Amino acid sequence: MKTARTTTALTALGLAAMMLAGCASASADQAGGDLDELRLGYFANVTHAPALVGVSEGLFQDALGDVTLKTEVFNAGPAAIEALSAGAIDAAYIGPNPAINTFIQSGGQSARVIAGATSGGAALVVGDGISTVDDLKGATIATPQLGNTQDVALRSWLADEGFTTSISGGGDVNVTPTENAQTLTLFRDGKVDGAWLPEPWVSRLVVDAGAKVLVDEKDLWKDGNFPTTVLLVRKDFAEQHPDAVGELLEGHISAVRWLDDNAAQAPTVINDALADATGQGLTEEVLARALQNVTFTVDPHAETVEQLVANGVAAGTQKDGSIDGLFDLRTLNELLESAGDAPVSAAGLGEE
Repeated sequence: MKTARTTTALTALGLAAMMLAGCASASADQAGGDLDELRLGYFANVTHAPALVGVSEGLFQDALGDVTLKTEVFNAGPAAIEALSAGAIDAAYIGPNPAINTFIQSGGQSARVIAGATSGGAALVVGDGISTVDDLKGATIATPQLGNTQDVALRSWLADEGFTTSISGGGDVNVTPTENAQTLTLFRDGKVDGAWLPEPWVSRLVVDAGAKVLVDEKDLWKDGNFPTTVLLVRKDFAEQHPDAVGELLEGHISAVRWLDDNAAQAPTVINDALADATGQGLTEEVLARALQNVTFTVDPHAETVEQLVANGVAAGTQKDGSIDGLFDLRTLNELLESAGDAPVSAAGLGEE
């Protein structure tokens, strides 16, 4: 079975761990005092495989040591952002658009992107009645949640194709934010005409419900690279507990490395983690197809973010504003360089 591609080699992490240890442990952070737990949010999606593997294989917990990892599973980015903003979680694997949105709305005070996680793995799938872009007029298309990364991608693409949409429904194409599992049911029942979704939901609609891909989002980006998932941390948590954030990053890098080193084992581990989170795993065909469409990488592809902002503003789902300082990749790059890997760029939008 072919598994996902990975863009980092990531070796010799032991040296990086020694560097992070410093004079204090995560349970006695110099800046924030005692820390008992780190609360991490993620989605039960193939695009969140580094989180799934990091949790199920104990990689985060191993890195965190005495700090207990607590997890919460979300359906889409805006809900995770609400929890992050309320202080209910400390960090989240999330799509780039909700991360951008919270940063702009808070004037840069809410959170920082500290790493990438996944590139690719999103598409517009449609039913038999739609063969060309023109056939979308009057159609109803689902997305995971208003303002999430796929919702913004759909609305922006439709605008480029000359269609109108509204965040309250209606327009030339009716965009209906819907929970992913419900979208599959509605598509099967003929109540939605298609959906712009992340993996594995793209492959579930294709394999399990007979949908076809009308637009693969990678075709809309230079070299096919665009961030589907990034790792976001509350700004105040990062400032108070830098050692814990560093150890979270160590676990994250280990998870991406594990996906690279265990290509044969990865589908089973990912599927078991999905089943634990949702009560149901994927078929081998669905999972194989989904993994072929994603790349796991610690690079957040910061070079795409200005376009993502423009897309969100055009879609009417976010305000325009400064994104200077959105990225803080300093600890990530220290870890990468210590392991002999190339650093990643913040594209002038933060520290690296």
